[in-house]
Amino acid sequence: MENTTGLRENKKLRTRRHLAATALELFLERGFDEVSVADVAAAAEVSKPTLFRYFPSKEDLVLDRFADHQDEVARIVRDRPAGQTPVAAVRGHFLDALAAGDPITGLCDHPEVVAYQRLLYTTASLEARLGHYTSREVELLAAALEAESVAPLAARLAAMHLVTVRHELGRENWRRISAGQSAAEAQPAAVDDAEAAFAMLADGLDAALPVRRA
Repeated sequence: MENTTGLRENKKLRTRRHLAATALELFLERGFDEVSVADVAAAAEVSKPTLFRYFPSKEDLVLDRFADHQDEVARIVRDRPAGQTPVAAVRGHFLDALAAGDPITGLCDHPEVVAYQRLLYTTASLEARLGHYTSREVELLAAALEAESVAPLAARLAAMHLVTVRHELGRENWRRISAGQSAAEAQPAAVDDAEAAFAMLADGLDAALPVRRA
């Protein structure tokens, strides 16, 4: 029975990835608003009801990859070493991601990543739907902070600041790449922006949030 369940889940995952990949190819080729859900279903050789079983909305076909990162900030905060504040942990992780050219930072000039981010940041309905994923990030981070005895309102406000800073830094880095800079050319300014942004947070949040105890 376990083996059967595992095979079934693997098949679902493959179908999900196939649908998302097919949709993204069509969206990049023809434009998000020019492609219907029926077009995606036909290209992927599934029915519309089948597609909607995997993705609640057309926008989720593009944004599903954000689901893999929704718990990232909460995990960074939960797993930080003793003596480190939440702001310092998120700052360190973001700077490491910049150095690695992680697409989540926006500092990546791989053509496929640039095309994806252009689609995301120039399509109004995708930007609006992205808020759903951002809200979940905030909820998960706030819960992690509350687990360290931070009051609920303070936890949520801190989570909103930390999540927003990451997103806005990523958006600014994409603007640099979109304007024609290479990732290498944009990196010094990206690092400076990150340092300044997290310093602003540290000035206020570090006084309210706990240092990790041993």
